[in-house]
Amino acid sequence: MARSATVERTTVETRVRVALDLDAGARGTAATGLGFLDHMLDQLVRHGRLGLEVEARGDLHVDVHHLVEDTGITLGQALAQALGDRAGIERYADAFVPMDETLAHVVLDLSGRPTLVFDPSGFAGDAGGVTPYHLREFLRGFANHAGATLHVRVLAGDEAHHVMEAVTKAFARALHAATRVTHDDLPSTKGIL
Repeated sequence: MARSATVERTTVETRVRVALDLDAGARGTAATGLGFLDHMLDQLVRHGRLGLEVEARGDLHVDVHHLVEDTGITLGQALAQALGDRAGIERYADAFVPMDETLAHVVLDLSGRPTLVFDPSGFAGDAGGVTPYHLREFLRGFANHAGATLHVRVLAGDEAHHVMEAVTKAFARALHAATRVTHDDLPSTKGIL
């Protein structure tokens, strides 16, 4: 059974298309017009071992916010569709990722209940116009539309680029582990996710 989905989202502010294949291995491209967002999506492909194609355009003359958030929303919708009823998935996962002075920890539960707890605030600077605030909105959009509980902590770090990249890599690794099919039943005592 294919665990894949293609989702398109069009608003006045953005147009986003995401094609996701959970079992394709690390292959894909990102073309959003925003270099650091493409870099983050490339990290998801490489460290999440996902098949991921993202094409997006947005009102970058206004701000990067709409494009980053809507890409997270569309990715979350694609994941929810690709997982189907979520039977057999591992469901829970976490990952620590160091990057130079930075140490990030991401804990993920594909519970069907959207929650984001996001610790990395207060880091100065940006990477190509993207700040930790924008990363938070990407992950919030993802969590809300994937039905995921997501806790993000930065245990050490100074520089925004390293913080965001380490968080993205940890998110990717946790996402890969949580989506693996390791048994036949639904991983819930409620009988539903």
